[in-house]
Amino acid sequence: MSRIQNVLAQLAAQGRQALIPFITAGDPHPALTVELMHALVTGGADIIELGVPFSDPMADGPVIQRASERALAHGVSLRQVLAMVAQFRERDAATPVVLMGYANPVEAMGYEVFASAAVAAGVDGVLTVDLPPEEAGPCNAVLRAHGLDQIFLLAPTTPESRLKAAARLASGYVYYVSLKGVTGAAHLDVSNVAEKLAMLRTHLSLPIGVGFGIRDAASARAVAAVADAVVIGSRLVQEVEAGEAGLAQRLTDFLAGVRAAMDTARA
Repeated sequence: MSRIQNVLAQLAAQGRQALIPFITAGDPHPALTVELMHALVTGGADIIELGVPFSDPMADGPVIQRASERALAHGVSLRQVLAMVAQFRERDAATPVVLMGYANPVEAMGYEVFASAAVAAGVDGVLTVDLPPEEAGPCNAVLRAHGLDQIFLLAPTTPESRLKAAARLASGYVYYVSLKGVTGAAHLDVSNVAEKLAMLRTHLSLPIGVGFGIRDAASARAVAAVADAVVIGSRLVQEVEAGEAGLAQRLTDFLAGVRAAMDTARA
């Protein structure tokens, strides 16, 4: 059982849902990323999604696009992101880390080289937004051989054929995009999400995390009532944009409030 699977299984046994925060590596400065990752854990993060900055995003809204631009301005590369994870592992051997980004940097490094380096750094899973399950077979085989989970995005518009392909290849969890649009959108409809998750569970046995459009404790609580995990990204990146002064503590405090709300979701 992988570190991701183990954490999700433990939470499920406790009747709790995973809190999965997202930040972009290197934003606002590469020297702060590891400190911010630890701050997320202190605030209640069960799994961390660490964004790999990329110049041509497809699913990211303007908030996360700006985060990538700030990181890229510092020259942050995939190898530097892996070094950040390795540094995080010096103090935290328990919290799973998922790299979230796009296929090009991974393909440029090569699947085998990337997978070996990711495992050595302490990465647990990989989510490449623009690598659909129909085309992910070669990458998936290498990741599985190295014990890395591959997480796939499923959207309200995902056809049944792609859903079945994801069900065959995914491990760890799947990430359901709660709405049509990009990250940071504000038209979350939890009743619609609940209906979609019920349908997805007829095809999937993996835990389902829900992201996009979750901005505060109230929306996180509502999603936690129907999902296995709650993913929060843009709202945290907005805190990063608000300035470096007290940033780590602000992230901790915000997540602690979200965690407390989630723990009342099914009370």
